[in-house]
Amino acid sequence: MSVAKIGILTVSDRASRGEYEDKGGPAIHAWFTRVLTSPWQAVAQVIPDEQAEIEAALRRMCDDKACCLVVTTGGTGPALRDVTPEATEAVCGKMMPGFGELMRSASLKVVPTAILSRQTAGIRGRSLIINLPGKPSAIDDCLNAVFPAVPYCIDLIEGDYLETDATQCAVFRPAHARKCK
Repeated sequence: MSVAKIGILTVSDRASRGEYEDKGGPAIHAWFTRVLTSPWQAVAQVIPDEQAEIEAALRRMCDDKACCLVVTTGGTGPALRDVTPEATEAVCGKMMPGFGELMRSASLKVVPTAILSRQTAGIRGRSLIINLPGKPSAIDDCLNAVFPAVPYCIDLIEGDYLETDATQCAVFRPAHARKCK
């Protein structure tokens, strides 16, 4: 079985300058460590809220590093410098709006300001890109909501085969879905 690469991209002006501890990236890494049972490797980076830099990092993780999944954290709100969704849309060939809809729905059960979130997801080649919020507890809520569909989505775009501990996150694959490579 091959080792799946998962990009973890933290988008934060302050964290990229070392003024603020990145909590989102480590929270994502911890979630995958707890949930995934198939071999995987993190490709992590912290960058500022600059659309061109976000686009370049997404392209690099998808195209050069061959990440089957890239998960971003930060830059999804309404603030002027929040441009992660715009960068994601700019590099994706197909948008997957259901991911953002479900993440907002799950987050609204916890906090009324979740309606301000602009998370989205899209496909770039054989990579799925998902935008998550920056707060670790919100990251957990959002990944728990959408990840049951993620491995099958990655199967459909011919990415790496991801398996999970069903007690942590039960994924859905139709009976006809491809088996582990």
